[in-house]
Amino acid sequence: MGELESKQTNPEQDSEGSSWQRRIRSFVLRQGRLTKGQERAIAQGSARYVQAYQAGLLDWDAAFKRSGSERILEIGFGMGNSTAEIALGMPEKDFIAVEVHTPGVGSLLKLMLEQGIDNIRIIQHDAVEVLQHMMAPNSLDGVHIFFPDPWHKKRHHKRRLIQAEFVELLVSRLKPGAYLHVATDWQEYAEWIMEVLSAQAHLVNSAGAQQYAEKPAYRPMTKFEQRGINLGHGVWDLVFVKPPAATKPQ
Repeated sequence: MGELESKQTNPEQDSEGSSWQRRIRSFVLRQGRLTKGQERAIAQGSARYVQAYQAGLLDWDAAFKRSGSERILEIGFGMGNSTAEIALGMPEKDFIAVEVHTPGVGSLLKLMLEQGIDNIRIIQHDAVEVLQHMMAPNSLDGVHIFFPDPWHKKRHHKRRLIQAEFVELLVSRLKPGAYLHVATDWQEYAEWIMEVLSAQAHLVNSAGAQQYAEKPAYRPMTKFEQRGINLGHGVWDLVFVKPPAATKPQ
């Protein structure tokens, strides 16, 4: 998940359990090799920029050392290139970046330290539990999920992150008027996501019913994505909004 380049190595996984909260995971935990630069960044930046998971609400004003700013959650940021670029371009907003893979955490911390980015806080933990326990209802101004693993084979579709129950949890944490932005380069998964989000009673498609959004200017285009487009491959952005009335117009 996260960066387009890393989606093949950061798939979601369902684990044992009787409830969807235990079955759906936002990752498969794989330990990658850290570069020396990533190791240094983790040593130098973790105390300031990495928030430990806790089974209770976090004081985000204290974490960011400011209040009143919009807060965006990104689930699965890969190596963090897009995350850093977005946050650098929007210093007035706060970004909560969730990723389980240590090399990705080290890579994003390295970018933050090099570029003086202060408006990102990283949580190295499963996004489902972060949403359940650390995020208050109606507290987020936006959620980014860029290039989650599509789990191409039909028998693996149950492992996809975008499922009705997970979207319901996301919506409960969005403020009225907040948005959910998902991007994918796999057409069948784009159609799946469109179906799931369109069926959610508390979301409205910002582009119109069954329409894909134009790529928002804030989402950087990666080199890998540009190469795919040059070869005729598609990328689909879906931007849905939780309307202020919290109910979908009929």
